[in-house]
Amino acid sequence: MAGRINDDDVKAVRDAVPIDAVVSEYLQLRNAGGGNLKGLCPFHDEKSPSFQVSPSKGLFHCFGCQEGGDTIAFVMKIDHLSFSETVERLAAKAGITLRYEEGGYNPGHQRGERIRLIEAHKIAAEYYAGQLGSAEAEIGRKFLAERGFDQAAAEHFGVGYSPAGWDHLTRFLRGKGFSDKELILSGLSQDGRRGPIDRFRGRLMWPIKDVGGEIVGFGARKLRDDDNGPKYLNTPETPIYKKSQVLYGIDLAKKDIAKVSRAVVVEGYTDVMACHLAGVTTAIATCGTAFGGDHIKILRRLLMDNGSARVIFTFDGDAAGQKAALRAFEDDQKFAAETYIAIAPDGMDPCELRLAKGDEAVAELVQPRTPLFEFALRQIVRRYDLETPAGRAAALDEAAPIVAKIKNIASQHEVAVQLAGMLGILDTQFVVRRVAQIARWQRQGGERGPGRQQPQRTYDAPAPAAAPSGPALNLRSPAHRTERELLKLALQRPELVSPAFDAYGVDEFTAPPYAAVRQCVQDAGGATGAPSDYLDAVREAAPNDSVRALVTELAVETIFAKSVDEAYAGDQLVTVRLRAVDRRIRDVQGTLARLGANGDPEQLAAVQNELWVLTQYGQSLRNNGAAAL
Repeated sequence: MAGRINDDDVKAVRDAVPIDAVVSEYLQLRNAGGGNLKGLCPFHDEKSPSFQVSPSKGLFHCFGCQEGGDTIAFVMKIDHLSFSETVERLAAKAGITLRYEEGGYNPGHQRGERIRLIEAHKIAAEYYAGQLGSAEAEIGRKFLAERGFDQAAAEHFGVGYSPAGWDHLTRFLRGKGFSDKELILSGLSQDGRRGPIDRFRGRLMWPIKDVGGEIVGFGARKLRDDDNGPKYLNTPETPIYKKSQVLYGIDLAKKDIAKVSRAVVVEGYTDVMACHLAGVTTAIATCGTAFGGDHIKILRRLLMDNGSARVIFTFDGDAAGQKAALRAFEDDQKFAAETYIAIAPDGMDPCELRLAKGDEAVAELVQPRTPLFEFALRQIVRRYDLETPAGRAAALDEAAPIVAKIKNIASQHEVAVQLAGMLGILDTQFVVRRVAQIARWQRQGGERGPGRQQPQRTYDAPAPAAAPSGPALNLRSPAHRTERELLKLALQRPELVSPAFDAYGVDEFTAPPYAAVRQCVQDAGGATGAPSDYLDAVREAAPNDSVRALVTELAVETIFAKSVDEAYAGDQLVTVRLRAVDRRIRDVQGTLARLGANGDPEQLAAVQNELWVLTQYGQSLRNNGAAAL
């Protein structure tokens, strides 16, 4: 066993490695006054910085979770290392050779597990990088060249090549003193029938580093058709590699992320390379997993969550990219930073965009464009027909619970208003109240809560006319009363309402059961010139017993008028038509709201013209009554 590290060497390590330099590798520090620095604590979640560092004293302390100590204590805590592993790691950075009280110099095979695994990865990265120049790796160099990456780019990002043989790296690392157990544990090798073999063979290799800049794993790209493995193969979970806790490129991007309070999240290794070479040096990517909560914690510590912080996602424009964006939106509230999404023209990723249009196009792409919440909501509402009340209702049903998850009440209200605009619902306060109600249910333990009723819609949202399903008839509703009277006239006194009635659309009846009856009259040939078996024909046209019973009910119910004449019939015709026109005007106004000032000029002109025509028609109905029909 190795002996205890010499006390003087431990003190030399403490003195040689400034605590602020070490802490800055993991989070952004700012002036706290009195010579101290502050940042967001990496050991617990917080919104305002309570973590302080005193460079003059070589100490840190968090006033939130009470963690504190010196440089060695910080590294032990954040990287889960033993005391000796931490001192050895810091000594290597400072170029200090350690002495051990018992047994003299500590040989490599006696060092701590993490140190050994990190060292194995460092040697492996150097080996892979050296292999990129071999004849066998020509296919890899060609892959890079076709994507706009030269030798200098490969060297900058440490790109390498794993030979296609079974155990080239394994034998090389054995020669460096690593045991088979260490090679399997590291994920660099895997069990074969006759012992350990290389995990990565015949692939282009990207070293993956942690925030501290140490290599903890690899991403490997398939190059040959006879490779039956996945396109990208990553290091498996190991003591030093957790895919949900690493971000490719974070070692290169962290200083600029902290400096400009901006991070760009892309989807792959080549996208990170393209962005950095194009001057977007804040680009990072996940490694074979979705962007999640642990990734957010890493970025939050670097961004400091100040008011100007920005996170821009550049997902592909395809269905998978859109799905990834929606997943990111689910975690959006864990950021205090504002989040945006940028999608390149024709769905190109940053690497493809750089090839097609150059560095400037990549830099332009990642300028904050569409807020992530707006993109996510538009992906939801675009699946519905927003020109119909039923479509708007269904879109609201799906989108409102998403908005309700926004914890900040002011932001929730603002997004709810924007959602109303997207849907073309002019009653914005209805949408705001609906979102707030769902948010309350969510806080109480479920989207609608146990035993709770679904909120009633307070705007017109009829179901398809052929089915009598939908909200129950409400005879207190003026609209329903008038529609019922008009249908009774059409069934009992068709000569008073025809031929005007036959020109009425099914959608002019807001109650689904009444819309179904209107459809029956139409299917039976209409009210104009009704034959003697007219009622029988209407009943026969009913799609089911419920509608047939309603036809019978309306055919025998008393018409509520002292004088059932053309004037009374005309009043019912005008009232039903006028309400339909007013609803359509609101729909068109909603369409205008959705199009906004930046909509297609021809479409805007068409919608504005329709609005003008409807407005004039409505005014004519009010002034001239049935004569305007």
